[in-house]
Amino acid sequence: MTERKKSFTTLSSKPINRLYTSEDLKGFEESRDLGKPGEYPYTRGIHSTMYRGRLWTMRQFAGFGTAEETNRRYHYLLEHGQTGLSVAFDFPTLMGYDSDSPRAQGEVGVCGVAISTLDDMEMLFRGIPLDKVTTSMTINGPAVVLLAMYFAVADKQGVSLDNVGGTVQNDVLKEFIAQHSWAFPPDPSMRVVVDMIEYCAQHAPRFHPVSISGYHIREAGSTAAQELAFTLADGIAYVQASVERGLDVDAIARRLSFFFNAHSDFFEEIAKYRAARRMWAKIMRERFKAKDPTSWIMRFHTQTAGVSLTAQQPYNNIVRTTLQALSAVLGGTQSLHTNSLDETLALPTENAVRIALRTQQIIAHESGVTNTIDPLAGSYFVEKLTNEMEDEASALIQKIDDMGGMLKAVKIGFPQKQIADASYRFQQQVESGEKTIVGVNVFQTKDEEDLEILKLDSSISHRQIERVKAVKARRNQQQVADTLKILKQAAENSTNLMPGLMQCVHAYATLEEIMTVLKGVFGEYHDPGIF
Repeated sequence: MTERKKSFTTLSSKPINRLYTSEDLKGFEESRDLGKPGEYPYTRGIHSTMYRGRLWTMRQFAGFGTAEETNRRYHYLLEHGQTGLSVAFDFPTLMGYDSDSPRAQGEVGVCGVAISTLDDMEMLFRGIPLDKVTTSMTINGPAVVLLAMYFAVADKQGVSLDNVGGTVQNDVLKEFIAQHSWAFPPDPSMRVVVDMIEYCAQHAPRFHPVSISGYHIREAGSTAAQELAFTLADGIAYVQASVERGLDVDAIARRLSFFFNAHSDFFEEIAKYRAARRMWAKIMRERFKAKDPTSWIMRFHTQTAGVSLTAQQPYNNIVRTTLQALSAVLGGTQSLHTNSLDETLALPTENAVRIALRTQQIIAHESGVTNTIDPLAGSYFVEKLTNEMEDEASALIQKIDDMGGMLKAVKIGFPQKQIADASYRFQQQVESGEKTIVGVNVFQTKDEEDLEILKLDSSISHRQIERVKAVKARRNQQQVADTLKILKQAAENSTNLMPGLMQCVHAYATLEEIMTVLKGVFGEYHDPGIF
């Protein structure tokens, strides 16, 4: 039997040694403060007790069809032990179109829930008190409208915004870099994000109005170090814009959360999370001079890697998801979504999503990994990899700083080009066999097992369109016109958009009506096609 290679390479082309010793960490204590959990620079976790005190939030991403159907799935997940909600919106909603728009045809409720008015949002959370559960909403271009709808539901439930917790993704820079569900050009998009940060800091102190997301950067093909660097550079841009608005950094720092991808290289991912906390703590304390120790803390959600799931031998995806979830837990995540085995083929069935949730519960209650805090700390390999991850990501952030910041880097296509190159390298590795994907380029089988997948009711689109039309017919049309006029004035006068938006959604103005007004002031963004 031949000996395996002496060293291996991660996607970022960093060589992995056969063996790590204390020699790899010479000067470690002096140069990198490992510290204790709950203490600066938080390498070992943001809480002194971590999972000994409280488990991470188990938050399964879900949404399909109408608000009524998705509401049933939410109740199902909560009944089976899920501890937080996560909303997947359909593509028309992500792009700011109503379900009855000609541009929504064929996509209504297909891969997410359709939300066009406050009436839909009320149905989505029927029977779910918003002061008892936290909700994460994955929405970006029209995020400000969906946030207003969510707050309006809380108001209708009699819940004070002081008691509403959760997150709206709202990471528009990442959209220009990776996911492309944008609405406005970069500069007004940044203005809208800061409006939301400002409003939540003043009125909804438990809500995070932006979740700075590396997940989609990684799904687009970046390396782990690129995911880390570009995510933190986006965070720097949002903090800088808020400070330039005149907001106190300590008042807004706790309003920011992060969202990372749990990919398949187990130790690389753990190192990424540990480096991320340490880097963000230094950025907030040293770059932005935040004084409150809670301002230095990075809080993050993790989702297992959707792009790693395979249509071939889909039951293998349970194993992939388990290992990825375990890396997130060992890396100290605050919240976790585990992908279902069938998500590469369709929306998850109830059986598949229950297995995904049970995966988290088994890690939490049977594996023993929660019994001690940061159990991999002090590992020669993990600490060396964490240091290397920090160095590589810091070098990329410095390049972005030299360009004038992330907003300018996006406009000239720097992160887009970096990701495209990394994605191309990865595909070359798969096709050459250098990168092994079990069931895809090795260990294939001729006869694949049949898998039951979720089939949506073909009447979904019709029912949702009729629902939107009914809301339009029964609302006060003059009130809608008046509130949209107030919103337009706020957009033109550079005053905070949120109060005007709250009036619009309470009047049952639709998502597309509101977005049309804002696009009329801010303009629309067209991809320059930079590579």
